[in-house]
Amino acid sequence: MMGGPKFVIGQSVDFERTTLASRAKGPYEVTRVLPADGPNSCTYRVKSKVEPFERAANEYDLIAVAAPPSERLATPWLSVARKPRQ
Repeated sequence: MMGGPKFVIGQSVDFERTTLASRAKGPYEVTRVLPADGPNSCTYRVKSKVEPFERAANEYDLIAVAAPPSERLATPWLSVARKPRQ
């Protein structure tokens, strides 16, 4: 697969297409990246906070609703420039 998975564990995603009427409203959290079935797309396990189970989702059915955890600032106040002490 070229470029690796598009989404990472812990990332918030939602379904792009609404093909299932029984699907809970998002967002969902990626819980696992499954082995690729083909060269063009990954499959993921995703979990909604309002459902007690996980769902399988194809990469092309998902959209990101938040940055991956590795790109989020754990402590955003540290990024603010501080005045040097005098």
